[in-house]
Amino acid sequence: MNNPSIPTTAASSTIGQPSDVLIVGAGIVGLAHAAHAVSNGLTVTIVERDHHAVGASVRNFGHCCITAQSGELYELAQTSRKYWLEFAERAGFWASEAGAVVLARTEAEMDVLRELSEVREPGQVELLSPAGTRDRLGATVSARERTHDDDGTSGASWPALVGGAFLRDDLRVDPRTTVAQLAEWLSRQPGVELHWNTAALGFTESAEGVTVQTSRGGLRAKRVFVCVGHDVDYLFPDLATEHRIQRCSLQMSLAAQPSGVEFAPAVLTATSMLRYPAFTDMPAAAALREEVSENQPELLEIGANVMFTQRPDGTIILGDSHHYARTADPFLDESVTSTLNAEIESRIGEPLEIIQRWQGIYASSDVAPILVREVQQGVTVVSVTSGVGMTLSFGLAHRNVSHLY
Repeated sequence: MNNPSIPTTAASSTIGQPSDVLIVGAGIVGLAHAAHAVSNGLTVTIVERDHHAVGASVRNFGHCCITAQSGELYELAQTSRKYWLEFAERAGFWASEAGAVVLARTEAEMDVLRELSEVREPGQVELLSPAGTRDRLGATVSARERTHDDDGTSGASWPALVGGAFLRDDLRVDPRTTVAQLAEWLSRQPGVELHWNTAALGFTESAEGVTVQTSRGGLRAKRVFVCVGHDVDYLFPDLATEHRIQRCSLQMSLAAQPSGVEFAPAVLTATSMLRYPAFTDMPAAAALREEVSENQPELLEIGANVMFTQRPDGTIILGDSHHYARTADPFLDESVTSTLNAEIESRIGEPLEIIQRWQGIYASSDVAPILVREVQQGVTVVSVTSGVGMTLSFGLAHRNVSHLY
């Protein structure tokens, strides 16, 4: 994994001056809270049990799925978009306003896109013809309508399309490098302490706020945000039970860049439209679900969201499936990965060379898509329990931290 070298700072066993804010967890949600806090003049301490981020923040598509949210999540996503771009510029990590393209192979798929386009502001969901869809995806690719041009250059053909849609507001980041670069930037800011390999063990109220007992001693803060994703049950099992938090495990792969294949937007498909609320809110979504259930039931059986993104180095992130349990078994079913990757190959129109496979895990709940709960005076648990932590991170952090200044 590509991670900038970040020196580990051991927490002192002697309790010193309290920070304004202490963050437990150096994933994207925790670091977004830290970024907002330090940018508004607050002192910040971050503790992370691992030596670098290895959780959901680095195992995803790097897709900030702004457009496909609805209601409260949509408002948070739009706020998040603003701050993703702001902190990308300040911290120096790669972020692209490349949007997303939804591929449509049937009229049922196009009907959902048409309905969403009608209810959104002009230009946010741009309906595309087959040629327009290929142009959005293949502006730098030699092949348009066929897999090989006359000069023999390979490229994506994006076959069997009836149309598509361009989602203007979606963003792209590189999940393998973004969190590490943001953490490195934070570690250089005045008033920030970042303690790797330091686990939070408990929280007690003190005269100046909260004392956080860690594996390296005690740390004090006026306010604590616990941002540990799906691991809420490790610290607050009763809260995890009440919110019915499960671990959603995903099967994902990385493919080498096929010759000539370059596309900037994230790419979504029919199964994506059956998972994200902006699409499922549309009346036409019921007919689409029935169509997929009849024609490709194997995708629904594995909870597929067939989508893919291309990293700056040209490799392509492929996925994903969804399986739910309180504890995730580590074993990957090869038939699930094969089903996903074969479907993606058929979408690109080019064979893929798989170079990595992994299991993603995120917090999931059927109670609510977000958990924000003050569990004791000065200690707030924050977890995105709907699989869109990257998308909502900076917007949710802005809302939580803005009450502190």
